Amino acid sequence: MVDDPGLKALGEAARLSPDNLPLRRLLAEQLLNKGYLADAEAEFRAALVLAPKDPDIVAGLAEAFVRQSSHGEALSVLEPLLAAGGYPPRVGVLAARALLGEGDLYKAAYRYHEAVSRDPSVADADLAARLVIPEAAAPPQPAGDAYPAPSSATHEQSTAEIERSAFSFADVAGMDEVKEALRVKLLLPVQQPELFAAFGKRAGGGVLLYGPPGVGKTHLARAAAGELGAAFVNVGLADILDMYVGSSERNLRATFDLARRHRPCVLFFDEVDALAARRSDMRQAHTRQLVNQFLAELDGVDQSANEGVLVLAATNAPWYIDVAFRRPGRFDQLVFVPPPDAAARAAILRILCRDKPLEEVDFGAVAKVTDQLVGADLKGLVDRAVEVKLHESIRAGRAIPLSTRDLLAAAKAAKPTAVREWMATARNYVMHANESGAWDELMPWIQRKW
Repeated sequence: MVDDPGLKALGEAARLSPDNLPLRRLLAEQLLNKGYLADAEAEFRAALVLAPKDPDIVAGLAEAFVRQSSHGEALSVLEPLLAAGGYPPRVGVLAARALLGEGDLYKAAYRYHEAVSRDPSVADADLAARLVIPEAAAPPQPAGDAYPAPSSATHEQSTAEIERSAFSFADVAGMDEVKEALRVKLLLPVQQPELFAAFGKRAGGGVLLYGPPGVGKTHLARAAAGELGAAFVNVGLADILDMYVGSSERNLRATFDLARRHRPCVLFFDEVDALAARRSDMRQAHTRQLVNQFLAELDGVDQSANEGVLVLAATNAPWYIDVAFRRPGRFDQLVFVPPPDAAARAAILRILCRDKPLEEVDFGAVAKVTDQLVGADLKGLVDRAVEVKLHESIRAGRAIPLSTRDLLAAAKAAKPTAVREWMATARNYVMHANESGAWDELMPWIQRKW
């Protein structure tokens, strides 16, 4: 509670004149100087409503947060100024304090060094003593690149690896429509370049596979690479995302460069929604930078930059991906990978069991009792049946083959993992957020009973 008579008088004046910005600013600064931090925060917030982009008010609110140890809130308030560049040096020092409070010594040290280099009067000896100052500060970053990556975090080469797939479409049960879409979009331009060149089509492009978890999207991508005899790069999030802003973009560029050096190449991004989320949903400017970099790599520096690079991506949540990725020349073809029907489940079971000791197995009978199970569920079913059979074989001292009865027994305990929940989510988007018609393909599926 404020008990200072002068502050009480200022507060009363501000109450009577709520739109007086200089008065509110003065009151907020006085409250901050005298340690009434919660009251100062409230007054700075009120002043910010009157002048949303005033850097001094933003800095005052951030300082109130820092002095209350609300470091995350301080960084959130400062972010627009930091992203835009050219901010007052005081803002850099406040950011350093907040970053230090969050435990990020490197970024805190950079912010402090950069601020003091522009205005030595903002130097804080106590703060400097708590920071690990880089031996050589990185040059200022362009707008939107909030922090530089340290030299040790710079990746000149991608951590993703080139593979050769041992699978082909013959190893993918069912999904004939999906395989045909991949064949026409990705494979035939490489296999018959003259024919496609006659129509002005180049080998390259992108396809986005989407569907419930466990339906085999990654397996399809490997099979596409094997069908073509192309190099395969399976890009994981760990190959791209980095704690230092700017490093993620460099990692992404290095991964595309790796694929370009080994063309024809299938470049596969799993869980792509983590790299290509809607920019409108992003709070931080540097995360939007990664999306922009991804779009730039898909476009290539010239028309032939990505020729022979076949970009495949997979996601369980296509509705969260930035719409710019669906522009022609990028992921311009969305391919729904559906849950397997009975015939496909039987074929999947046959493939999963082909290298195991078997009696005469009625895979169709097992498929009938595994409705709503996807490929990952079926693999779990076979694994459980094999475990039971292994115990029997160990006791018998010989390999006892799997039977229909074994698979049916395992099927009784099998539960669908995610199809029902995924279809419920998809139904919401198809029925209520499908103005563009992007999800029309899902309409027959969501009308089924899951």
